[in-house]
Amino acid sequence: MPTLAVARLWFEGNRFSPLPTGRAQFAAREWQCGAAALDAARGTATELAGVGEVLAAHPHWHAEVLRCASANPGGPIEHALFESFCAEVLTGLAALQPDAVYLSLHGAAITSRTDTPDLDLVTQVRTLLPGVPLAASFDFHANLPVRMVEQLDYATGYRTYPHIDMRETAVRAVARLLAMAEGAPRPRGRLLQLGLRLPSFNMRTNAAPMLPLLAAARALEKADPKAQLDVSLFGGFPYADTSDTGASVMAWANEQEVADAACTALSQQWRACAGAFTPVLVTPEQGLQRAAALLTAQAADALRPVALTDPADNPLSGGAADTPALLRALLEARRNAASPLAALRPGDIVFAYFTDPDAVGLARSAGLGATLSLRIGARLDQRFGAPVALDARVLLLTDGNFHNTGPMERGSRVTLGDTALLDVDGIHLVITSQTDAANDPGFFALHGIDPERVRLLCVKAKNHFHAAFAPLCAAIIDVDCPGPAAADVASLPGYRGLR
Repeated sequence: MPTLAVARLWFEGNRFSPLPTGRAQFAAREWQCGAAALDAARGTATELAGVGEVLAAHPHWHAEVLRCASANPGGPIEHALFESFCAEVLTGLAALQPDAVYLSLHGAAITSRTDTPDLDLVTQVRTLLPGVPLAASFDFHANLPVRMVEQLDYATGYRTYPHIDMRETAVRAVARLLAMAEGAPRPRGRLLQLGLRLPSFNMRTNAAPMLPLLAAARALEKADPKAQLDVSLFGGFPYADTSDTGASVMAWANEQEVADAACTALSQQWRACAGAFTPVLVTPEQGLQRAAALLTAQAADALRPVALTDPADNPLSGGAADTPALLRALLEARRNAASPLAALRPGDIVFAYFTDPDAVGLARSAGLGATLSLRIGARLDQRFGAPVALDARVLLLTDGNFHNTGPMERGSRVTLGDTALLDVDGIHLVITSQTDAANDPGFFALHGIDPERVRLLCVKAKNHFHAAFAPLCAAIIDVDCPGPAAADVASLPGYRGLR
């Protein structure tokens, strides 16, 4: 029975994040191996579920799952941890001598010592197993070195943002990998870097400017089915701030000329519309005024929530759920008798969220109904604003565990550590012990919140929030706050802008 070896390193590095990334951060999200990893993924919208799907269609293949590690975006990975991860994977591969290797990668990882850990891992695997078919999948925001295609036999990337096709991407990668291992020709690859560091605010794949680019890629693939062309567009992750950071186009086909031509055509089309990716954001105060106007204009029988997102502190961009600007502006508006927000009922406004394990501990010690005096925000980093002093009443305490129910990573387990729901001047404020995304309805259900009944929802989030909440909200307004994932990455302290 032929053996497929599987390993995974899924991490997006933000050089400006105050969050360290070590063993604990990986353990909080994913640090597993063996058959249990595939069992845990069954039924979820994840890459490992995709591996299981392909194996079910190829029962003559056997999978060995080596170390699978993922962590939420944050500061660079501790390099010793990365070296330990690589050593474990390489030792496992040397012992297995597999017939094919699949690597589930993000493509925008950085460590405390290297800007190219994804490439370093792939290169080490190729050196160890020079003739074994090797394929990888990548996140839509990968920062890919040109050398990556020289080491791989095939690769493909997510085609949706928000990323709701992780499983399908893995299916594509593994199905073609097994075909190669069974004798199919290995495709030829090409990667072109555009030399553009683009903000991702306008990169959602259901609208321009990204939608027509993806449509063009799919049209090229369909134009000549015999070429077996596969095209991936990568928006890049600017907060990694490496020499390979930026948008790129990757193509694989039976003939090198076909892959080259696809990359050239799509790169030209992308460069022509590059300016459309620059967002126009409003200040927190302007965003709150716009939200208040929208809420006031709604008919009583057609109420829908309005959401304000704070992208600069988005945990899926390396934010730490710690910056105070939006909360400070919200409290000022709430306490202003002339603002329509002052008239909303308690619980009509929800703020999600801040990570503050000490504040959660105080809430648990005080108990339900207790009133606390707290300083919220700027716990890790005061470069983006000072803490907000407030009085809060404890409404709810939870263990922080839930499963995603929305379209992104549906079925995956999320752990926030102990959490608390507080009442601050009628605003329901969530605080957590660990940092994760508030992009799923399960996050709010855990805290007894029905988003459809909320009037104003303030969230530390960006584009992924749209996957579950765009159908529920009358509007989603991005506001421009200070933070480690600010819209203008060049304004962040220490920005290098390497090329």
